[in-house]
Amino acid sequence: MRTLIRGGTVVNATGPVVADVLITDETIGAVTAPGLITVADEEIDATGKYVLPGGIDAHTHMEMPFGGTFSSDTFATGTTAAAWGGTTTIIDFAVQKKGTSLLATMDAWHEKADGHCAIDYGFHMIISDVNDQSLKEMQSCIDQGVNSFKMFMAYLGVFYATDGEILRAMQRATETGALIMMHAENGIAIDELVAQALAAGHTDPVQHGLTRPPELEGEATSRAIQLARVTGAPLYIVHLSARHALEAVAEARDTGQNVFAETCPQYLYLSLEDLAKPGFEGAKYVASPPLCPQDHQPDLWRGLRTNDLSVVSTDHCPFCFKDQKELGKSDFSKIPNGMPGVEHRMDLLHQGVVAGEISLARWVEIASTTPARMFGLYPRKGVIAPGADADVVVYDPNATQTISAETHHMNVDYSAYEGMRITGKVDTVFSRGSKVIADGAFHGREGHGTFLSRELSQYLL
Repeated sequence: MRTLIRGGTVVNATGPVVADVLITDETIGAVTAPGLITVADEEIDATGKYVLPGGIDAHTHMEMPFGGTFSSDTFATGTTAAAWGGTTTIIDFAVQKKGTSLLATMDAWHEKADGHCAIDYGFHMIISDVNDQSLKEMQSCIDQGVNSFKMFMAYLGVFYATDGEILRAMQRATETGALIMMHAENGIAIDELVAQALAAGHTDPVQHGLTRPPELEGEATSRAIQLARVTGAPLYIVHLSARHALEAVAEARDTGQNVFAETCPQYLYLSLEDLAKPGFEGAKYVASPPLCPQDHQPDLWRGLRTNDLSVVSTDHCPFCFKDQKELGKSDFSKIPNGMPGVEHRMDLLHQGVVAGEISLARWVEIASTTPARMFGLYPRKGVIAPGADADVVVYDPNATQTISAETHHMNVDYSAYEGMRITGKVDTVFSRGSKVIADGAFHGREGHGTFLSRELSQYLL
């Protein structure tokens, strides 16, 4: 099967160029000057549109257990929603429970995902139980294509790791070449602030933000960086939200340390004011780290321009407002932490292009190419080039749309961006050469996606 996408502007991380793209079966067969290829089984006119490598969301939580419930998107519904938004690869987190092994955890996540994903997928591993066995199993995970390991400096009794446990895991990462990913918040101090707020009768959702001040994200980020420096381990800070943490990352990168960070669309567009909405409405915006005051947003955009923030992922972890978020109606600390977003990441970042915050090339770089390189998928993913997987998005930069729960495809009953009017919209999406989105309809299928066994990060010194 030969599909010719003609007349579009191909946008890679290196910049835009007008070119035709030939898809041959599952891969890109050629990228040529316009008009050179004249024979194909199907032609798509992309005049006036961008032709992009499919987006890679390197931080999702499908079917994740949390606080007595599960995130509301399955691998089937979540990956279908991702495709609607131009994302053709996700990397989800397999969650180790204390007392279980990493390999058993990986098997459990394969059982959830295999045969159900509409697009390609990989896994990171959450280590919540640091011991001799789990440290040994890190190599077995790497051998099976899972080579990034997330740890938590918060959530005491669930995910929390002590500095000593983090040190041991980082030493193992240095030995194996693995990448340590860190949820950096000072959980011990936060738990004390939460207890004080509840004791004073403060139960509203905004307290989630007030008891997790940005200074404590900055402190934990700095501490994680120092532990990484001592051990020589590479470090990737997930869902960075605050300028305090960004300053610590920038300082480490300026010294040449292998420190990287991602942020998320919610931190670029939403703020503490959303958590403070009247009644219980703010519960829709409860995630960790919390939304910061609005004046942090310009710093995050600047971090994306300077590459101190290398990636934008979503931390997609949806819980329905009714029944799930309402578990914390009388106690903000019981509101499930997480927000939906996998469907709108590419569009929201394109708004950054429209607003002059980032360039076209940088849009593609932070949404696709850098995640592919960071997590060992490049050049199979993340680029429009001969031999790459035909994960291709035809994007109309002039179309307009309004984000709404009434029209999104995520399995959640609200949108964090309800009513937001944006410029740009996905037109057509291919996943490994198969058309999954076209003409305003889903043409893919559950089980099309394949598991991606990943190489080590290509950014490590």
